[in-house]
Amino acid sequence: MLTRRPLLLAPLLGPLALASPAARARDIARPGDPLRPRPLVFPRDHGTHNDTRTEWWYLTGHAQDAQGREFGFQVTFFRSRVDPAQALPGRLAARQLLFAHAAITDVSGQRLHHDERIARWNGEPPANSERAVFASERDTDVQIRDWFIRRHPAGGYATRVTGDALLIDIEADAPQAWLLQGENGFSRKGPDPAQASFYVTHPQLRVRGTLGLAGQRFAVTGTAWLDHEWSEALLHPEVVGWDWIGMNLFDGHCVTAFQLRRADGSKVWAGGSFRAAGSAQSPEDIYRFRPGEVDFQPRRWWTSPLTRTRYPVEWLVRTPADFYTVRARVDAQELDSRATSGAIYWEGLSDLIDSNGRTVGRGYLEMTGYARRLRL
Repeated sequence: MLTRRPLLLAPLLGPLALASPAARARDIARPGDPLRPRPLVFPRDHGTHNDTRTEWWYLTGHAQDAQGREFGFQVTFFRSRVDPAQALPGRLAARQLLFAHAAITDVSGQRLHHDERIARWNGEPPANSERAVFASERDTDVQIRDWFIRRHPAGGYATRVTGDALLIDIEADAPQAWLLQGENGFSRKGPDPAQASFYVTHPQLRVRGTLGLAGQRFAVTGTAWLDHEWSEALLHPEVVGWDWIGMNLFDGHCVTAFQLRRADGSKVWAGGSFRAAGSAQSPEDIYRFRPGEVDFQPRRWWTSPLTRTRYPVEWLVRTPADFYTVRARVDAQELDSRATSGAIYWEGLSDLIDSNGRTVGRGYLEMTGYARRLRL
C-alpha cells in the first residue's frame, strides 16, 4: 500500500499521485498482496475491499422491550474473494461470495434462533439496488436481496433481516466515534506481520427497533457494537480458531480482547483495546493491549447436543484494564452455518463481570475452531 508523498513528486508520478490514499492503494494493490499499514480514509474504508480475501461487517447488541424481556441479536455479512473467477469476463462471473448470518438470543426462553443466506456476486455495482446482491465501495452498504446493513452518511447504522423464524429491524445511533483497533486500524493477528487485518470498531451504539420471533413482535431499545474487518492472510498456520469479546460497559467504556489459539488451547497471539467513555478518536485515547498482556482461562464448559462440540461458556479474561469474568447469558448459542460458510461456531450474548464481582457491561463472546479448524 502507498503512503502520502510530497506534492512536488506529482509531475514525476502522474495522475496517481494526486488521488486519494484509498484510490492509490486500490490502484496498486493486487489480490494476494500482503496487507501493509496505511492511513484509513473514511467513509470509503467503511465500504468493501474486494481486492482482499476476507471481509466482514458484524453488528451485535443487547436489547429489551418495555416489559423488560431481554434479547441478544447478531447480524453479520461476510465477503469472500473467489480467486479462480477474478480474471473471468462478463457480469455473470462470481468473483465474490456474500454470506449473511442472523440470530436472536431469547434470554427468558434460553434459546437461540438463527437464519442464514449465501449469494454469488460479480463484484460490480448493481444495475438495480432493489433485491440486489452487492457491497458498496463508498461506505458500509452490503445487501443480499432484502437483508442489509448500511451506514447513514451522518453516522449510525440500519439493518433489516427477515426470515421464517426471526425478524431484526434496527436503527443504531452513534454517540461515540469509531475506534481504530491495533495501530491506527492495522491489527496484528500473528507473529508474522502479514498475519494482520484492518479493523474498525464502532462501540456503544444506541439501538431501537423491532425484533420478531415466531410471529411475535417486540419493540426494543438497547446498545450495540459494530466491527468491520478485512484481511488477506489472517491466520498463522498453527491457529485453529479464536476467542474474542466485544463489550460495552454500562459507564460508556468499551473493551475488546481476543486470542488466536492452537489445537491444544495454547495462545499463538492475543490483543485488544480499552477506550474510556468520552474519548475522542486519537491514538492517545486508546490503550492497546500487547500480546503478553491478554490471557483467556476457561472456567466452565457446555457441550452442544447437536454437534457434540464442547465450548467454554465462562472465561477469566486478564487484561490491563481488569481481570474480567465473561459469562454467557445462555449456554446454547452455537451457530451451525454449514449450509453457507461451512463453519460451526459459538456466538452469544454474555455479561462482563469485574474483579470485584460486579456486572459492569454486556456484549458478545465469539469462539471459533472448537468443532473443527476454522478456514477462511
